[in-house]
Amino acid sequence: MAAPLVLRDVHLPAAPSWWPLAPGWWALIAAIAIVSMAAYLWRRRRTRRRREIEQLFDQTLAQAATPAAEVAAISELLRRAARRRDRDADRLQGQQWLEFLDRGSKRQDFAAGSGRLLLDGGYRRQVDAAQAAALREIARRRFLQWMGVR
Repeated sequence: MAAPLVLRDVHLPAAPSWWPLAPGWWALIAAIAIVSMAAYLWRRRRTRRRREIEQLFDQTLAQAATPAAEVAAISELLRRAARRRDRDADRLQGQQWLEFLDRGSKRQDFAAGSGRLLLDGGYRRQVDAAQAAALREIARRRFLQWMGVR
């Protein structure tokens, strides 16, 4: 006669260990690493570009010998930046140019404020240094905004 079969209880397999990770976790870690690196590089590039644009504005104005030359340099920089908004913007003259500079702003810094110096300040023999400094502040803000760094 055959030996009786010994029945044993069902044994569950051991719980899987957390290491090594399953392939899906490795893919998730790699995706997070790639996204993090891309975000870091994008931010670094943006910061470097902003610094370069700020230096361009500041160095161009530092090379101006007189306040009148500074006003002329500001006008040139703003016209270059305006081409990013509208390709024909650099051809605007007088009040139209000042209104274009104020477009999209709540304040009328150019058409009714110290920005009016752009109309003839580059052609004057003498320009008040305080007026040029006030123009420099609003022009720098507009320049950086149009160049896409603010």
